[in-house]
Amino acid sequence: MIEIEVKARADHEQAKAVLTGMGADYIGVQHHYDTYFNAPHRDFANTDEALRIRSVDGRSVLTYKGKKLDTTTKTRREIETEVDGSSARSILLALGFHESGVVKKTREVFRFKGLTICLDKVKDIGEFIEVEVTAESEIEFHNERIFAFLKKFGIDEKDSIRTSYLEMVLEKCSEE
Repeated sequence: MIEIEVKARADHEQAKAVLTGMGADYIGVQHHYDTYFNAPHRDFANTDEALRIRSVDGRSVLTYKGKKLDTTTKTRREIETEVDGSSARSILLALGFHESGVVKKTREVFRFKGLTICLDKVKDIGEFIEVEVTAESEIEFHNERIFAFLKKFGIDEKDSIRTSYLEMVLEKCSEE
């Protein structure tokens, strides 16, 4: 499956007002604890890949994200499977993988006309909006659709952030 995603900085109070005004469905709030891993045989920072265990409210999911497929969005192949987080971590470490960082965030999730809208408050780096859809094809169509949707929030294509939360957190830590 391909995840087509656009991320930008956003004021959450303003974003919630826009979402409420358009009638978006509020799904709920989630607390994410994402542990990222790097491989012993290649550096995911260099290959533009990601491997993480996301823990949300007692449930863990192992996710592999492939290379970004375009130059504007964070569109990429994504494979996920539910796991026992502790056991999966132990397996990865036993295979020589190592933890490359942790991202902690609170996510409020909304849905509107097939789009998933996430308002993310990420520890140490601030507030963001992510709009995503999964598809098998028509990537350009979905990109255009997401950017048209984001205009309602005053967000243009130039405001799109392709840098991952992990990269931002690691950069922030290196500055301190």
